[in-house]
Amino acid sequence: MTKHNLRRVFVWELPVRVYHWINALCIVVLCVTGYIIARPPGLQSASEASFSYWFGINRFIHFVASYIFIFNFIFRLYWGFVGNQYADWKNFIPTTRKFFHEMWAVLKIDILLKKNSEHLSIGHNALAGFIYFLTFIAFAVQAITGFGLYASMSDWWLPNLFAWVPGIVGGDFVLREIHHATMWFFILFVIIHVYLVFYHDYVEGRGETSSIIGGWKFIEEETFQKELEEKKEMEEA
Repeated sequence: MTKHNLRRVFVWELPVRVYHWINALCIVVLCVTGYIIARPPGLQSASEASFSYWFGINRFIHFVASYIFIFNFIFRLYWGFVGNQYADWKNFIPTTRKFFHEMWAVLKIDILLKKNSEHLSIGHNALAGFIYFLTFIAFAVQAITGFGLYASMSDWWLPNLFAWVPGIVGGDFVLREIHHATMWFFILFVIIHVYLVFYHDYVEGRGETSSIIGGWKFIEEETFQKELEEKKEMEEA
């Protein structure tokens, strides 16, 4: 068995970890309440309808969670410019040839299950970063379509800024279908995300799962020094 010298590295800052867990909670709440809004169950009750406001409460929870979700997302965009190197926006957008090469290397390991091969990175690997970039786009789509649906029933200025959205997609029906389809993207993303987190935690044994709680990972000394050298080269270039 090959032995490695491990270094304890602080990767995920507190704002990133708080964002992650707020985001996870919001997605669960939004998916559950959103599905109920799209496919409301037929509940029978002997009481007067005005005494049972459960669907209104469900919509209220959906709206509150959506506002938290959106402002949390805006904060994460901001932190991509002021956070540490592992939170930097450059980790999510493929701008170099090295980024694409790393994406292909991770793809062969994670998807094609290439044997006797591993790709180690301290923060997000390139493929994960790019997928998170796609989720950021999905976040924006969900926010725009959601506000577009909400604009016709709200007097607040913020949703009314998006009153133009239904008109450019063909009406509320099409807009609702886009909003609903994007929800299923998030459900699929969560399933794959959770699987890969535990997969990498098992294969690499670097504290992948616990790092999003405490912020620390255990990194091979060789990998850590290599990333330091690459960062220095990029700064000097």
